[in-house]
Amino acid sequence: MIIFKTDEEVELMKISALLVSATLTEIAKVIKPGMTTLDIDQLAAQFIADNQSVPSFLNFHGYPHNICTSVNDVVVHGMPNKIPLRDGDIISVDVGVFKNGFHGDHAYTFILGEAKPEVIKLVKVTKESLYEGIKHAVVGKRIGDLCNAIQVHAEKEGYGVVRELVGHGLGRSMHEDPQVPNYGKKGTGMLLRENLVLAIEPMINMGTKDVFTEADGWTIKTDDGKPSVHFEHDVCVKNGRALVLSDYAPIEKAEKANSNLNSSYYEL
Repeated sequence: MIIFKTDEEVELMKISALLVSATLTEIAKVIKPGMTTLDIDQLAAQFIADNQSVPSFLNFHGYPHNICTSVNDVVVHGMPNKIPLRDGDIISVDVGVFKNGFHGDHAYTFILGEAKPEVIKLVKVTKESLYEGIKHAVVGKRIGDLCNAIQVHAEKEGYGVVRELVGHGLGRSMHEDPQVPNYGKKGTGMLLRENLVLAIEPMINMGTKDVFTEADGWTIKTDDGKPSVHFEHDVCVKNGRALVLSDYAPIEKAEKANSNLNSSYYEL
């Protein structure tokens, strides 16, 4: 069932979305080689608790952690662990919070230290593809228009667009209808109406689009072991121009200020 929000509910959802953005900003300030993803998980848990909220992911279908931390060839759903991060790693940090009756859910990929130029480009193009999709989250467009924009932008660079995992509606439940694939045909799918809130999240692989799930039942990796990048925004469909509820600006500011992170893709 498609659930359209009231204007008041959209404002509450913006509070949840911005708390996710703030959590990712706190991570951006301190993340560095040598930290473990469990360290990051605990930092996020404390910050969310300090803001009178709860992590959306914890115990979701039995998931045992507060956030997802997907490193290098892990596409999504990477489970925090005790392995230290290394110079040259890329890591998608996916955070969800539940506050005021609504979920916020989005992700950001960080580059630690010196990464290969082809990896830096993958990060840049994936982030761009997210914004290409957001351009089409407006009244009168169709889901397929949004999905196709993401696919075209990524595939023109020769990247693999993951099929098995999709974005989704967002609200009082973390996963609502409709599904939002990162591939599709223009002019197809449901007609977008005002105050539909979507979590749009390109998952783009350097090589093959194919993925597999590890034995833990959560960790999803690329079939060929090549890197994958994941960005996600919470977006409300509006007339003329989409309303982005989450905010990358403070994350990007912290990213650029952290000497342990590589933000050179802004210059490409």
